[in-house]
Amino acid sequence: MDYVKLPKTKRGEITFKKLCTAAEELFSENGFYDTEISDITKRAGVAAGTFYIYFSDKHGAFLHLLDELGRELRHEIRRAKEAQNLDSFIELERISVRTFFCFINKHFGLFRIVWQAQFVDVDSFKQYYERFSGGYIREIMKSQSTGEIQAFDPALISFVLMGIHSFVALKHFVFDGSALDEAVVEQVVEFIAHGLLRNTD
Repeated sequence: MDYVKLPKTKRGEITFKKLCTAAEELFSENGFYDTEISDITKRAGVAAGTFYIYFSDKHGAFLHLLDELGRELRHEIRRAKEAQNLDSFIELERISVRTFFCFINKHFGLFRIVWQAQFVDVDSFKQYYERFSGGYIREIMKSQSTGEIQAFDPALISFVLMGIHSFVALKHFVFDGSALDEAVVEQVVEFIAHGLLRNTD
């Protein structure tokens, strides 16, 4: 990644983290185009030139945040699933939803950063979602092979599920400013498992 130079010392790691935190906050609050590098360094409490030790430019800082937040979220979901050692798709989905909501509860600025990406760097925007989709597709195909879920197009279903997660989290955390609610997690999982139609059998 030519747009970022990772720190090599403990002191550098602290400074780098300050810059990343400041950039995440400001891109979320003001948007990419209305954030200046001087705003980031001021918020981070570092000298203006320090920014260029780690990032090529503002665009590079944005791409790093997009990559890093996505990687961290995927890692947390994967780690949570592995800790439970489950095979059921719907139980794995429950873990995915809960972990995603927990992450967004801490990083709700991720929404604005990800959605700005379609205007800042559309290829990175697509890649962000396709990386999540790839993991989902593997789980969907495995569950389809056992007959647990229906044989819909796995890629299509991966985006349907991501859409459900994203927009429920947007409404709950960003629009309503609500705290994490296990009842919301269960409603989302119940909907995914059984859909809208009532069972009249």
